[in-house]
Amino acid sequence: MRISGSSAVVVGGAGGLGEATVRRLHEAGAKVVVADLADEKGKALEQELGVRYIRTDATSEADVQSALAEAEALGELRISVDAHGGPASGGRLVGKDGTPLDLDGFRRTVDIYLTGVFNVMRLAAAVIARQEPQDGQSGRGVIVNTASIAAYEGQIGQLPYAAAKGGVVAMTLVAARDLSPLGVRVVTVAPGTFLTPAYGQAGDKLEAYWGPQVPHPRRMGRPAEYAQLVQQIAENDYLNGEVIRLDGALRFPPK
Repeated sequence: MRISGSSAVVVGGAGGLGEATVRRLHEAGAKVVVADLADEKGKALEQELGVRYIRTDATSEADVQSALAEAEALGELRISVDAHGGPASGGRLVGKDGTPLDLDGFRRTVDIYLTGVFNVMRLAAAVIARQEPQDGQSGRGVIVNTASIAAYEGQIGQLPYAAAKGGVVAMTLVAARDLSPLGVRVVTVAPGTFLTPAYGQAGDKLEAYWGPQVPHPRRMGRPAEYAQLVQQIAENDYLNGEVIRLDGALRFPPK
């Protein structure tokens, strides 16, 4: 698949992984829409790179449709990347004082991290499916979702987040099968511990804690490495229905 000349939407494109992806796809010649709720960062990227920023709540049908419409107006939409985040509730299923985990917090976390991904994926797929296949082939585009290695070995207190990310993993193959007649691929990236600018000064402490636990290389992941993988997924037509762990062989301990 050719990235250059195509349009792409990056949901969560003003965040650490998302911003790196916006930059990577822009450098590869894509016309990129940054869909996020971080107005200041989104507008800064718009001014710096000439991309388009659209304020977008991933859980809102209207918001996502507006971002996709903007992307389609720029060119043939062939790439949708979802790297959005948000607040996540946590805690043990039953606390030491006997209190069960908050139901509303669980619902909010699943809404942001699972329902939001589903919302973006279904709407993006419908738009990508309208494009003509490239070079007479069958492929029309690709959807890249973001899970987490917490989907496989969530830590104590991570139950809502792990459940949501596990749902993203579970959707991958089914969505790829559903969309195969339309020529739309679906691939999920499951990152390990990544050091993003959002951590600020706390980043040094996180690096000192997590870095030695990663088998190789002994450091946290870099957003540019996530973005590089997104580009490789887009360009490799035979990658489909797969979840790719990007974690330096890290496996989360219980806590």
